[in-house]
Amino acid sequence: MLFYRVIFIARKNLMFKSLPLFIGLRYIRAKKRNRFISIISAISFLGISLGVAVLITVMSVMNGFDQQIKSKILMMVPPLKVYQLGGEVTDWPNLAKEVEKSTPSVTAVAPIVESQGLLSANSGSSTTAFVQIQGIEPKYQTKVLPIAEHIVDGKLSSLDDNQGYNIVLGSVLADNLGVKVGDKVTLIVPKISLTPAGMIPRIKQFRVSGIFSVSYQYDAYYAMINIKDAQKVFETGNSVSSLQLSVKNIYDAPLVKDKLNDGAIPPYYFTRDWTDENKSFFDALKMEKTMMFFILLLIITVAVFNLLSSLVMVVTDKRSDIAILRTMGMSSRQIITVFIYQGFIIGLIGTVIGVLLGILLSTYATEIVNFIQNLTGKQFLSASVYLINYIPSELMWSDVIKVTLVSMFLSFLATLYPAWSASKVQPVEALRYE
Repeated sequence: MLFYRVIFIARKNLMFKSLPLFIGLRYIRAKKRNRFISIISAISFLGISLGVAVLITVMSVMNGFDQQIKSKILMMVPPLKVYQLGGEVTDWPNLAKEVEKSTPSVTAVAPIVESQGLLSANSGSSTTAFVQIQGIEPKYQTKVLPIAEHIVDGKLSSLDDNQGYNIVLGSVLADNLGVKVGDKVTLIVPKISLTPAGMIPRIKQFRVSGIFSVSYQYDAYYAMINIKDAQKVFETGNSVSSLQLSVKNIYDAPLVKDKLNDGAIPPYYFTRDWTDENKSFFDALKMEKTMMFFILLLIITVAVFNLLSSLVMVVTDKRSDIAILRTMGMSSRQIITVFIYQGFIIGLIGTVIGVLLGILLSTYATEIVNFIQNLTGKQFLSASVYLINYIPSELMWSDVIKVTLVSMFLSFLATLYPAWSASKVQPVEALRYE
């Protein structure tokens, strides 16, 4: 009813202003001799609305995933890292000074020692877990990454110098090992120690002094210790694995990287930004969003083909009307305009309704999915796979505009052939048997 009311008001206002537009609006509402034509027209209208709404909603959800996953990653991955060619960064204090002096947009520098090992609990459990060890200095690390905000038990400051051999574990890792703050764990590192009994792996006992929770991938595999303890355990001397840098604007990291690599620091150092560290992952997200756009665009395309079919049938149904209009002096160009108006208006109204529905669904997508999950008792997403366990949504107006323009363009294309065929109707042939 809303659709026809809009058509009625528009037709009334434009009746004497544009004859092709008036006739096009009248044909939309007029009863067809063949009821099947009305059904096809309704299906095409609903298909365009549904396709536009679904496309906007899915793209908003993809945007939400992109934003949330980036924010999760940036809790543990610094904006920039500086490495030394051929191995560890040996003279990192002077390198830190050079970076801060040459690049004002760098706001903080933090050294880090990174390596792998095996971790086991001392409580009699036989569980052993692979772990990515990060040797940090809390007073510097907290200026680069907000890890202190995600400590759920204990304190990050327990990793300060002269606090003993302490370790901060991810929450999933702690659960897997069955340990809590105050318990002892044993770290086995891939370094060989010579003893009277022969060569054995290096083993060091640590006390669990904190537990953090960021996302499953980090909570299950990461642990942090004091940087000097890491240098002793992994036998790196005073060297570090890399320097972590923070910048004023996270999205300026690639520009800062280029500046550092182009001569701001000595050539035997090189810099990588956070997009380089996770390039394949972000490329996959971008490709997935693009593919989803084209796949869901097929819904609109099918609806547009239905629109084309309905217009072709309308032309056949209205051959006598077209012939009469031609004999009354209407030109072929005006006949073309009539059917372009008819199809384009159907596409326009379908697109507008689809956009409004898509915006509504995108705005409340998280709440809708949560309601369905509570109703069914099923969790749709696992944090162990997707980093998050809920459906995020981020509506971007650029996506809305893109979908709207594509839908309108396809609707316009669908009108061209029926309009052209209508202009070719010969009055004598069409009225011969009337």
